[in-house]
Amino acid sequence: QVQLVESGGGLVQPGNSLRLSCAASGFTFTSHSMAWIRQGPRKGFEWVSSISPGTGRVTYAESVKGRFTISRDNTKNTVYLQMNSLEPEDTAVYYCAKGLWGPPRTNSDYRDYPRGQGTQVTVSS
Repeated sequence: QVQLVESGGGLVQPGNSLRLSCAASGFTFTSHSMAWIRQGPRKGFEWVSSISPGTGRVTYAESVKGRFTISRDNTKNTVYLQMNSLEPEDTAVYYCAKGLWGPPRTNSDYRDYPRGQGTQVTVSS
């Protein structure tokens, strides 16, 4: 079955960086887009970024464009999220999601995309 394991979260000060990783198994990784989504305190899910399976085409939410970089290593079945210039508003649990390209039409549609257990990112001074 699909298994996604996120890691790399932590507590950082504003302006610092973190790199998240998501190890995937149980499906053909090279055939699927992968995405990062997040859920802030008392908020719904928010799509952050997606990467296509083949050419590695990427897309970002406006709130993270220019600060975050998504990438994937198909030899390791792993997707990454490099987060620079972190802001307190980036505080959230970050999840990787299988098969999601861009934000879903409604918030309830997030349940259609398998995700891992998440990794907590806290940005605070």
